[in-house]
Amino acid sequence: MRRTGKDDRPYYSGKHHRHGLHFLALTDENGRLIRISACRPGRTHDATAARRDKVIEHLKAAGLGALADLGFLGVDKPDDPDNLVIVTGYKTTRARKLTPGQKQANRVLAAARAPVEHGFANLRAWRILTKLRTDPARATALLRALLVLTDLEVNR
Repeated sequence: MRRTGKDDRPYYSGKHHRHGLHFLALTDENGRLIRISACRPGRTHDATAARRDKVIEHLKAAGLGALADLGFLGVDKPDDPDNLVIVTGYKTTRARKLTPGQKQANRVLAAARAPVEHGFANLRAWRILTKLRTDPARATALLRALLVLTDLEVNR
């Protein structure tokens, strides 16, 4: 999603080198889209969006957990490491390489997240999202309508 102009500088993502909007999407274990968050400026990080949407609190209240990518690293910091709500992989750095056990854990997590990525691919199939130039409120309404249409399309 692109937005350009001086007033839309918050919508510029340094990671993607273009203007856009950011939203979070939740899927079930089969990759069916369940929920899409409100749109935010494109420079918003996944962890920041998750904190502002209170994803941890909502998952705890529902008694659910989530598998997430490295963008959500550090969002869930419980006192007891066995009580994680959001499970992420391990991140490597130049100074600290991953152990064989951590690499295996990342592979298992990636395999479990594969159907989830298919759910996101179904949402990306809507080409209108690549050319969308509107305010975040309208984009949120459009995304939520696409959520319904995607659900109808997938469940045929």
